[in-house]
Amino acid sequence: MALKRHGIEELSHFAADLIRRSGEKALSYYGRGKTRVKFDEGLITEAELHLTEFFDEQLRVDFPEHQTFQSDDQGEGDYTHDDKRYLWIYDPLDGVANFQAGIPIWGISLALFDNFWPVFGLFYMPATGDLFSAQAGSNAFRGDEEIHISPQENINDESLLLTFSRFHRNYTSDFSGKMRNLGCTAAHICYVAMGRAEAAIIANESYQDLAAAWIIIEAAGGKFYRMDGSEFFLSDYLDGRKNDEHLLVSSPNTCLQVRDSLQKISV
Repeated sequence: MALKRHGIEELSHFAADLIRRSGEKALSYYGRGKTRVKFDEGLITEAELHLTEFFDEQLRVDFPEHQTFQSDDQGEGDYTHDDKRYLWIYDPLDGVANFQAGIPIWGISLALFDNFWPVFGLFYMPATGDLFSAQAGSNAFRGDEEIHISPQENINDESLLLTFSRFHRNYTSDFSGKMRNLGCTAAHICYVAMGRAEAAIIANESYQDLAAAWIIIEAAGGKFYRMDGSEFFLSDYLDGRKNDEHLLVSSPNTCLQVRDSLQKISV
């Protein structure tokens, strides 16, 4: 079996080294957006293409039979017992507005799946040096430090809810704590995973955007929920569709409290 030939340690080492080297390359573009425009799309496109090409080249050298995620052909794959069982999911840039403006909250995601089952996920923030990682079914880490979701049983005025940019157009709220948008979905999820925030509301994200952070939050004790309180299953979006629902990322203890503090605005 491929796992026995390569081993989880070899694959994890490859992933951690590759995501750090991707970060070094990303820093050469960081903060270089055109100052006279709000969003430098040309810079982002160039950086994402360069990072994706670099990742693809390195994967072909080390693991040429492994597969990479392509949003238009993943929904109908069959189980296999050779090296093609491995699927790498790489998101070169999350938090692109921050990235092009020189704001340090952005990062790179990388996840590995074995016959559609999660193996591990990493999220690296090159400007801060933070590397979040987790093996599925095991523990989550920031660097070498094990992390966990907040142990709080109840929301209070010191609780933190991270939101998306147009949250105020969709909800009113009587959330008793603080609310912030830091501009990077995977960072929001990892901050919940390490207990710095009690919850995050996310919107319009794809399988590729969320795969690594989903593994990390699950390992830290958190969950993705739909806004009706039911659990969200990321595998439903393996075909690459954007999730058009708003999702709540939180501890099971506080999920309903956060949800009940939000009132959807009728359009």
